[in-house]
Amino acid sequence: MKILITGANGFVGKNLVSTLKNIKGGKDKTRNIDIEDIYSYDVDNTIEDLKKYTSDCDFVFHLAGINRPKDISEFYQGNATFTETLCSLLEEHDNKSPILISSSIQASKDNDYGKSKKEGEEYLLNHGEKMDSKVYIYRLANLFGKWCRPNYNSVTATWCYNVANGKDIQINDPNVELPLCYIDDVVNEFLNALEGHPTVCKEGIYEVHPVHHVKLGELADIIKSFKESRGTLNVPDMKEGSLEKKLYSTYLSYLPKDKFSYPLKMNTDQRGSFTEFLKTEEYGQVSVNVSKPGITKGQHWHHSKNEKFLVVSGKGLIQFRDIYSNEIIEYYVSGDKLEVIDIPTGYTHNIINIGETDMVTIMWANEKFDPEHPDTYYEEV
Repeated sequence: MKILITGANGFVGKNLVSTLKNIKGGKDKTRNIDIEDIYSYDVDNTIEDLKKYTSDCDFVFHLAGINRPKDISEFYQGNATFTETLCSLLEEHDNKSPILISSSIQASKDNDYGKSKKEGEEYLLNHGEKMDSKVYIYRLANLFGKWCRPNYNSVTATWCYNVANGKDIQINDPNVELPLCYIDDVVNEFLNALEGHPTVCKEGIYEVHPVHHVKLGELADIIKSFKESRGTLNVPDMKEGSLEKKLYSTYLSYLPKDKFSYPLKMNTDQRGSFTEFLKTEEYGQVSVNVSKPGITKGQHWHHSKNEKFLVVSGKGLIQFRDIYSNEIIEYYVSGDKLEVIDIPTGYTHNIINIGETDMVTIMWANEKFDPEHPDTYYEEV
């Protein structure tokens, strides 16, 4: 299959082209698509390029368009007239390739951008009838994701960029609700159409699901929380399909190139160190414990808090004792053989560095540490 993408260097185009290249190169094996060539067309190409591509392609992703013109006429030139040109060239070559167009929810509204998008849709529908070609019209909501240009026409991209770069954001009305579509969901649906099984169609218009609805004030709070999470260590909501998960992936793509890293607070003494790494509301927290040779840590038990220890470097001994028993249970651990040790409730326990180098242990607890209710009681093993 030879695929033509107009607007290939735009936000949607970049994400789609990179995905198609992964499929073509065998890096992405989740799709049943045999791609021979990818024809990328954008403003740097010539009309001769477009003539060549339209003579040879088997499927067209028509993503090119204008949304921030210097003059109103550019709306119609970029969104309607160019679509007419594309259809005419396909017809000249008697090319019946299916065409997918990325239109906008604005196409149903009475403004110049919406009118120009609607005209483009009509050109495609007429072309489809004339050539007996399949036409997929997708009216997209406000899109967000990596590679979206900030301070242009996407509030999500602008706010992610500004917050990540320490700049202020402006909220005119925090109660305005915004419909959002994530770029990966868009690309996934476009690939469904390419395979011949688009998901949702209502009255001739195809849709990308899910559409997330969020108030501007809520959106701003979520994005700001990502920046704050480096201090609080709180991990955003990572439930599959959640808006917050998608926004966090987007936010990270706007980090300044010299701000990918951030320090953690190391609680250090003569025994080694203890450093909290990640915290979650539902799944507890992860910490890193470093013990010097010969050092014993722990010597306590919990009512409900439970933990998992994983020694990743060095050698150690973990001892347990039910607080109502004299029996001591021992487990030898080493970074040479990765094993997870569960720490049951009601057992006092310790961890001893029996090696000659620092011992590094990854520790997971089922709850975030609460200094007001630590559920930790000293008792030697």
